[in-house]
Amino acid sequence: MVHIDNQNAGTFPPSAATPGRIARLWIYPVKSFAGIEVDSAELQATGLAWDRSWMLVDANGLFLTQRTLARMALVQPRLEADALVLAFGGTELRVPLAEGGVSRTVRVWKDQLQAWDLGDEAARRLGAFLGKECRLVRFDSRERRLTSLRWTGGIEAPNQFADGHPVLVITQGALDGLNARLAAQGHARVGMQRFRPNIVLDGLAPHAEDHLAQLRIGEVQLQLAKPCTRCPIPDIDPLTALASPEVGRTLRSYRQDARVKGAVTFGRHAIVARGLGQVLRTGARVLTITDDRAAG
Repeated sequence: MVHIDNQNAGTFPPSAATPGRIARLWIYPVKSFAGIEVDSAELQATGLAWDRSWMLVDANGLFLTQRTLARMALVQPRLEADALVLAFGGTELRVPLAEGGVSRTVRVWKDQLQAWDLGDEAARRLGAFLGKECRLVRFDSRERRLTSLRWTGGIEAPNQFADGHPVLVITQGALDGLNARLAAQGHARVGMQRFRPNIVLDGLAPHAEDHLAQLRIGEVQLQLAKPCTRCPIPDIDPLTALASPEVGRTLRSYRQDARVKGAVTFGRHAIVARGLGQVLRTGARVLTITDDRAAG
């Protein structure tokens, strides 16, 4: 097995504190649709406000992603005062921000829960664009979907329709290192959008997130949890929805992670330990607390 290559990540003593900053913030209102880069975002127990509040499901209520429908990457969302607007295929679809509608049973991985169905028009128009029968659903805030306690230290951390954790953190240096490897092989550079982070950190060593225990941003405290295992989605160009294998193949050459049975990892999930209702902003100073025992 090839272990993660941390030779460029720095060596950190237990409980070291290193300053960085928030370089970029992203939210993904609809699971597996394009994201929205923002300058600020309110922090909620389930992550950044509006992140993964909607998703697509098939006729049986099972969640859909770019893993099987790459064209989902082409649907561009934006948030207005009272609506989520989805742009695709030269047209727009407006759906209300408020919860409500017909309740439908849906499934995300092993979790089964109730969600609000957004109706036949949304289903018809999105289905025609994607070439797949589907329904657009909204998370029902009366539901409580928890992150696996195995990775939270026993803390009950809710999330909405994310794969399993409220927040994803990646260092800019991690992407820079990948792009250097791609360039050395004659491949084009790729953007951070392929990895769908919520928080991009700068001013830190590449893959410093592998070693972090906490992020402290003013009154906010995020606890780092599971390394983010990678599926084929990073191979999909978010601008064209076309896939090619060089990103995944390159990652497999240096990012197989013994902590998750040799799966490829890139980035680190986090849960919210303190600071509900606080607003995160790009440029904000981040104090990173390292404890190698927490990352092992």
